[in-house]
Amino acid sequence: MSQRFSLHFSHLPLVQRVLYTCTLCVLGLGYTFAMIYIFASHHGRDGNQMLTVQDIVIAYSGSKTGTKLESALKGPMSGMLPADENLKIISWVREGASEKAYESEVKAIFDNRCITCHNNRNPHLPSLEDYAGVMHTAEEDRGVDMFTLVRVSHIHLFGLTFIFFIVAGIFIHAYLRHEWLKITIIVIPFISIIFDVASWYITKIFEPFAWVVIGSGTLMGICFGLQFFISLYQMWFYKLPDDVQMRFYCSVVEE
Repeated sequence: MSQRFSLHFSHLPLVQRVLYTCTLCVLGLGYTFAMIYIFASHHGRDGNQMLTVQDIVIAYSGSKTGTKLESALKGPMSGMLPADENLKIISWVREGASEKAYESEVKAIFDNRCITCHNNRNPHLPSLEDYAGVMHTAEEDRGVDMFTLVRVSHIHLFGLTFIFFIVAGIFIHAYLRHEWLKITIIVIPFISIIFDVASWYITKIFEPFAWVVIGSGTLMGICFGLQFFISLYQMWFYKLPDDVQMRFYCSVVEE
């Protein structure tokens, strides 16, 4: 019996190809913004403005030499206030974070720069409205807490699974001469999702697993890009080889 083929993009009606194109474009834009957010929320924690393995370690396992507040000011919050004010807060923390110095030196900075977002009305961000709230962030940085990890994990697992299911559902209409290669490109992201989430927890107790966080994210990005660009190219510009066209028609006749 001849090899069975999924319908290639060239055999799909125009309306279906338009639907697939719109879906891929929106998902591609969303994926791009997700990568920007990951960079913005993790880079700079180790003092280097590039995203490094140490940034990932600090994000999940914590910094053994600083506080949560310092990690935030060096990393994702570094651009939210002038450098001199940033340094003043870090110096205050390192000098003991006394309440008297808080009132006289740094409270005005928090009031002017921080409490618009970091207030008691936003349960997802630490409150910096008063000394007690600030002191919660001036504790030893132990990385993301378990409750937050669990909350983000189920969102991550559900969200990425739906995204790659949709993208793969479109990609199956692409033609690759080796079917094993298409299957590999489809399967790797789902395996990477599991490794990615699991490595968050393992990194808290075994820091070298931060490499798995980076590796799994990289594999997901590569496979997303391959499925995205191959699908769009074959949807509108690619012509199946004549021998493949013939085998496709033979398989349809046999059915």
